[in-house]
Amino acid sequence: MESAVEILKRYWGYDTFRPLQHDIITSVLSCKDTLALMPTGGGKSICFQVPSMMKEGLCLVISTLIALMKDQVFNLKKKGIPALSIYSGMNYAEINKIIRNAAYGNYKFLYVSPERLETELFLEYLPAINVNLIAVDEAHCISQWGYDFRPPYLRIANIRKQLKDVPVLALTASATLEVQNDICDKLLFENDQNRFQQSFERSNLSYSVFTPPSKQNKLVDILKKVPGSGIVYCKSRKRTKEVAELLHLNGIKGDHYHAGLSNDMRVSRQEDWINNKTRIIACTNAFGMGIDKPDVRTVIHYDVPDALENYYQEAGRAGRDQKKAYAVLFFNDQEINDLKKQAEMRFPDMSAIKNVYGSIVNYFQLPSGSGEGLSFDFDINDFIKKFKLDAHVVTNVLKILEQEELIRYSDQFFSPSTVVFTTDKKAMEEFEKAYPQFDATIKGLLRSYEGIFDYPSAIHEFQLAKFISVKKEDLVLDLTKLKEMGVIDYTPQKENPQIQFLQNRVNTNDLVINQKNLLKRKQAFEKRLSAILNYIKDDSCRSKIIARYFNDSNVRPCGICDNCLKEKNLSISSDEFEMIRNEINKTLSGPPVNPSQLIHNLNNFKQNKIWKVLHFLQEENLVTVTVEGLIKKKGPR
Repeated sequence: MESAVEILKRYWGYDTFRPLQHDIITSVLSCKDTLALMPTGGGKSICFQVPSMMKEGLCLVISTLIALMKDQVFNLKKKGIPALSIYSGMNYAEINKIIRNAAYGNYKFLYVSPERLETELFLEYLPAINVNLIAVDEAHCISQWGYDFRPPYLRIANIRKQLKDVPVLALTASATLEVQNDICDKLLFENDQNRFQQSFERSNLSYSVFTPPSKQNKLVDILKKVPGSGIVYCKSRKRTKEVAELLHLNGIKGDHYHAGLSNDMRVSRQEDWINNKTRIIACTNAFGMGIDKPDVRTVIHYDVPDALENYYQEAGRAGRDQKKAYAVLFFNDQEINDLKKQAEMRFPDMSAIKNVYGSIVNYFQLPSGSGEGLSFDFDINDFIKKFKLDAHVVTNVLKILEQEELIRYSDQFFSPSTVVFTTDKKAMEEFEKAYPQFDATIKGLLRSYEGIFDYPSAIHEFQLAKFISVKKEDLVLDLTKLKEMGVIDYTPQKENPQIQFLQNRVNTNDLVINQKNLLKRKQAFEKRLSAILNYIKDDSCRSKIIARYFNDSNVRPCGICDNCLKEKNLSISSDEFEMIRNEINKTLSGPPVNPSQLIHNLNNFKQNKIWKVLHFLQEENLVTVTVEGLIKKKGPR
């Protein structure tokens, strides 16, 4: 059997592991339940991919991120490692074929969502699947007290009854100590569990916080001073477009991205940015998951996020190549005041919850006692308009109804296009001879998607059209004709927000919400708000503030954040201190002076150092400020 390093070298081309990767892999190979906290870009996937390659069977990877699943499966296949994924939007026949391949084929990885683990079809085949490791990605989602709680994660532990000797590796980039303990508890970790936490220190990443008079001017100023690729995170879709237009007006090549754009547009804009055709992408937090772009020089938060966890993950997308990078956060007093009101908005009272729930079931005309398992396209703007509801209240109640497992709501349901050949290879060759006009399309499919003869493969028409040098419209026409001729089964993509009812409709007055848990989630939210506000206001090293929040007490002052640089600039040698004090005494030997005049007289010294000495002299009762705001030397007592 190849060693971990040999597999790393053979498939990934690296000679050595990053810090902690080998320790985590050793723990997994020892069949220990393992929790790994590794910052964004820290190489989490290696920690389950390498040990699984060393053992018989496959690794069951549980993730909610469709983009991440597709990206990792694609990259594994490029390395010659067979992998599969199941995500929302696939039909029964597609899923059945994939699960059978996982059970009876020679596959090493199966990526699934946590909801998939509960389906009858999956549970029927699970005993036949030789699982060697369960990897739970984004493991913080299991905790109700974390920032991204998702109820299906709570039931992942149920499959451990059927996979008794299979270890679990839980991975997350950010979790407080409370959430870490919750993860291990809810995943039923054994007592001899191992926990590994990579340092939250980023020696190349300079954190800064600004409250500029004009965010627009400050943004342009930073991006003109710092060359290279960047991300600007915004709190709304509308703001992303405004920022992109601002960039264009100032000669900066930028674009915007959010979940409301079509899939083709999102893929195109993401690719342009990754390939540096677009320098700056202005986006909501829908952007960035699963994207590994090492040369990002700046990540700017145009608006304040509501959790330090979100901020740390998003800021951490800068400087993964270990070169100097900048993470910048803008804020103003109004935003801070609005943030302080967020808890009441995020957790509306029971009457508001009942009102929105009643409006939803009436919108879909669901009779009482029915609806369980049904899914509907959901035009949230139409819904809000028809029932005259507040958009923020509706959004927050939808989240509560999800967490209470009454509904499942996806803001941007995306089911990718799929293709599978319905003829064998011999018949395909005959068809190509008879219809040469389809040659480019067929060869493009075969060269781009491995296994397309065996099971439905998710395809991207936009990318495939570029690959074979045709217009997307012409490619879609070819695919449609090939389907009509019985050569392929082609299912075009779907993109609509969706609501699925997980329980039958109840009368609105009988709706029950777990108030105790709701209150605890509200308190946890308030705690997270307090952490991001502390990050903004605290004048200590920003890297240390972040590290302390995530229970990492070993991080030293970074020396490059705005607060550390201020501290450096304020450090005064004893000789310099005496020189400034003597000059101040000379200036104040006469009548009281205006502060600006004093600063002007001492123009050989830095202003902040002058103020530091003045503050000391005032504390020592040696100088004072008059009611007119003038500075004067205090006489002897």
